[in-house]
Amino acid sequence: MALALASALLHALFGAIQKGRHDPWLTRGAIDSWWVVAGLPVVALLLPWPDARMLAILAGAAAIHFAFKLTVAFSYDRGGFTVVYPVARGTGPLAAVAIASVVFGERYGPLQWGGVLLLSGAIMALAALNLRRMPVGRASLVVGLASAVASGVLVAVYTVYDAWAIRQAADPFVFLGWFFVATALDFPVIALRRWRRLAAPPALLPLALRGLAGALVGVFSFTAIMLATRLGPVGEAAALRETSVLFAAMIGRLFLGEPVGPARAGLMGLIAAGAVLTQAG
Repeated sequence: MALALASALLHALFGAIQKGRHDPWLTRGAIDSWWVVAGLPVVALLLPWPDARMLAILAGAAAIHFAFKLTVAFSYDRGGFTVVYPVARGTGPLAAVAIASVVFGERYGPLQWGGVLLLSGAIMALAALNLRRMPVGRASLVVGLASAVASGVLVAVYTVYDAWAIRQAADPFVFLGWFFVATALDFPVIALRRWRRLAAPPALLPLALRGLAGALVGVFSFTAIMLATRLGPVGEAAALRETSVLFAAMIGRLFLGEPVGPARAGLMGLIAAGAVLTQAG
């Protein structure tokens, strides 16, 4: 529970870093670049090299996370952080619980299902409320929300896949080291091409510093949730991790200038209540 909640806070911060004032494609590229540049020498020199089976598992993780990162970049590019982030995170818990029930044979009681439904429903309601108050063009809105929904489904897919993958490893920390490198090889190339094509590309130093901050936060966020799914039920950890929406609302208010208000505060309370019910069940 502690790992899942820590991941929630860090994931909201990770999302805000990627959505901030820089292009989200470039920021994600900067984050992944740090994982490759700093991580590859460490894992190559200090950790055992993965065998053929683990290479295949890592390749699957890289493919799923690449699709996820594409949908996140599209959604952040086209919609407000407090709109697209809740849509993505609200879609994930229900899908993760359903998939984990099939893959791992996990069973949930009525109280837990009620908690997950309350949590996801309140998150979606929060997104709808934010959307109504945010002036966004229709074409941009459709792409942003569609990408956010796809992102939420992929959150569930990678949560279950990563939980299965880390359970295949004898040492979870060896797996995590190679995981961060394997899933970070794609976006640096995309970001570099995008940066070169911009009419007025941003300065590299601020972008690199933002990427470093995101890389550090991301390491702890993904490590926490993957260890949580190794230690406990996957669906439960996934539901608790989506309390990140609460932290995202606070970050959006404090650092991105996006207001909260009584209605949003009430929905945030329902999200927290859903998480409590899920854990209590």
